[in-house]
Amino acid sequence: MDFRSASKHGVMSRRRFVQGSVLSGAALATLGGRAWGMKVPGSVEALSGTSFDLAIGSVPVNLTGRPAVATGVNGLVPGPMLRWRQGDTVVLNVRNTLAVPSSIHWHGIRSPADMDGVPALSFRGIMPGETFTYRIPLHQSGTYWYHSHSAFQEQTGLYGAIVVEPKAGYAQRFDRDHVVLLSDWSDSSPEEIVSNLKMQNDYYNFHERDAGTFLADARREGLGATIGDRLMWGRMRMSAADIADVTGATYTYLFNGAPPNTNWTGLFRLGERVRLRFINGSSMSFFDVRIPGLKMTVVAADGNDVEPVPIDEFRIGVAETYDVIVEPTAETYTIFAQSEDRTGFARGTLATRTGLAAPIPPMDPRPIRSMTDMGMGNMKMDSGRGGMDTNKSAGKPASSNSSSDMAGMKGMAMSGQTSKLEPSGSASEMAGMNSMDMSGGGGMAGMDMSSGMKASPEAGKLRGGIAVDNVAMDPINRLGDPGDGLRGNGRRVLTYNDLRATIPGADPRPPSRDITLHLTGNMQRYMWGFDGKKFSQAEPIRLARGERVRFTLINDTMMEHPIHLHGLWSELENGQGEYRPYKHTVIVQPGEKLSYLVTADSPGMWAYHCHLLYHMEMGMFRTVVVA
Repeated sequence: MDFRSASKHGVMSRRRFVQGSVLSGAALATLGGRAWGMKVPGSVEALSGTSFDLAIGSVPVNLTGRPAVATGVNGLVPGPMLRWRQGDTVVLNVRNTLAVPSSIHWHGIRSPADMDGVPALSFRGIMPGETFTYRIPLHQSGTYWYHSHSAFQEQTGLYGAIVVEPKAGYAQRFDRDHVVLLSDWSDSSPEEIVSNLKMQNDYYNFHERDAGTFLADARREGLGATIGDRLMWGRMRMSAADIADVTGATYTYLFNGAPPNTNWTGLFRLGERVRLRFINGSSMSFFDVRIPGLKMTVVAADGNDVEPVPIDEFRIGVAETYDVIVEPTAETYTIFAQSEDRTGFARGTLATRTGLAAPIPPMDPRPIRSMTDMGMGNMKMDSGRGGMDTNKSAGKPASSNSSSDMAGMKGMAMSGQTSKLEPSGSASEMAGMNSMDMSGGGGMAGMDMSSGMKASPEAGKLRGGIAVDNVAMDPINRLGDPGDGLRGNGRRVLTYNDLRATIPGADPRPPSRDITLHLTGNMQRYMWGFDGKKFSQAEPIRLARGERVRFTLINDTMMEHPIHLHGLWSELENGQGEYRPYKHTVIVQPGEKLSYLVTADSPGMWAYHCHLLYHMEMGMFRTVVVA
C-alpha cells in the first residue's frame, strides 16, 4: 500500500530498576493482534474501533516501592493501546480531568494540523474540565504512539501505543502480535530534575572516569596518551562519560509500564512467527534491545515497511518505533533493553506459558565518548607512529576508552601560550596549527589539525554564542555506525544504512533548496537549541506548500538527538536512492552530519523539535509553517 501521498549527594542503597510493583493495573499489557484469547494476569485489552472516549487524569502508582501520582488515560499508565484500521476516520473525545491544561499528540500520524495536538501551535490545548474532539482520517498503517505535548506530562505517564492495521494486509506473515512500550519513570518531579540539571549538568551521572579507569587506560593505551586524553577533556570542561543527562540514578526503566522485576510476559506457541512492535515512549532514554539466543528480523521502522533485515540488536531512540519478527524455538526468552549509559534496563519475557523466565544478561560496558563525538570524525594527526585517526573508534569494542585518540599527539601543548583555542572559533583561524592550547576552555570548535578539516560555512556565525559550547569542525556521515557502546560487541547491530523502503518514494523530484541547521547546546547552563537559538529567539521555518526541501542537520553536541518533524515525512538520505526510508523521528549522532528530504504537502503550523523532553523544553524547538 502507498500511504505516503496523503543524585551525587547520597548513595543509592539498592538498584531502583529492580524495585516496585504496579498499582495502576495498567503496566502489564499483552497486546495480541492474532491470538487475543491468550492473555496473562494483569493484561489490559486494547481499545479498537473508530470512536473513543479518553479521560486524562491523575493515577496512583507504585513503581519503585514508594507511592506516587502519575498522569494517565482512563486510569491507566501507560494509557490504553489504541488499535485502528487504515482507511477509517477515528473520532477521539478527550476529556481533561486535571487541574491544568493538557493535550494529546498522535506521534507519527499524518493528521490535519488542527488535530495534531500541540498547544499554542495547532490548537489552544484542552482546558481543565473540557473535552476536545479529534477527528483523524487514517491514510497510513503501522506502529505509532501518543503522548502529551503539555509541559512535562509525558514524563509523568501520559503516553500509550497505537497500532494501525493495514487495509490490504501485512507484507510479512506472522501469527502473534505483541507491543513493547519502553519508557522511563522517576519519583522526582520533572521540575526537580530540570532544576538539578540547571544547577549541575552531570547531577545524575555517577559514572565519571576515576583513578581506576585512569590506571586501566594507562596500561592499555600508555601513560602519555592517557594523561593527554584527560587533559584535553578537562581543558574543554567536558566529560567523555557524558552519555545521558538523566540516568538510572533517578530513573526506573519500564516495559509496558512494568519495572524489571515484574516480568511482563508475552505468550506464544512453538512454531509461531511473532511480531514485536517496539516503541520508545521514554522522555530521555535510548535503549539497546536484544533477545539473547533469538534472531530478530526488522520489517518496519517508524510505522513504514522496510526490506527485512536480520539482526541481533538495535538501538531505539526516543520516539522511534521498530517492528521485528522472531521465530522462537525454545520455551522462554528474555527481551532485554539496556539504557545506552548502562545504568539500568527494562526487561520482559517471551514464553510458552506464564511463570517462566529466562536468564537476564549482564549489561555491556559503559560507552565512552571520543573525539569523533566532538565533531572531529576524520581528523588525522602525525603521531610518530604511523598517524592517528580519531574515526578509528568506529571499529573499537564497546568498552574502549578514547585515550588512544590522543596517542602521540606530537606538538600539542596543553597549557602553553603558543596559540589560544577559542570556544567557537572558525577553521580558517586555526589552519596550519602545529600546537594548541586547551586553556581557552569551552570546546574544540575552530580546530584545524589536518589539511582536510574544514568547518561548515555556518560555524563562524555560531562562534561565541552563549548557547554554543562546541561547533563540530569535521562532522561525518555516521549512518553506518551503530553508535557508541555498540561497536565490535560480536553482535549484528542495526544501522540506518540498513533501512530500505519496500516501495519507491512518492515524490521523485529533487529538492529545490537546502536548509541547514546546527544542533547546539551549552551543557554548563543546560541550554539547547537550533543554530544557537532557543525557541523564543528563532523565526519560523517557512515552506511553500508542495515544495521539495532538503534538511541537513549537523550535531555540534556530544549527545544523540532524536529530531521529530510533525505533520510531514522525513525521507532519510542513506544511500538507498528512491527507496529512502520514511521516518518521523531521525536520530543524529554526536559529531554527525546527515540529511533528509521533505515534501511540504500538508498546510499548517507544525512543531519541529528534539524529542528529548528536557532538551525540547529548554529550547530545542522550532515552528515549521507550510503555506
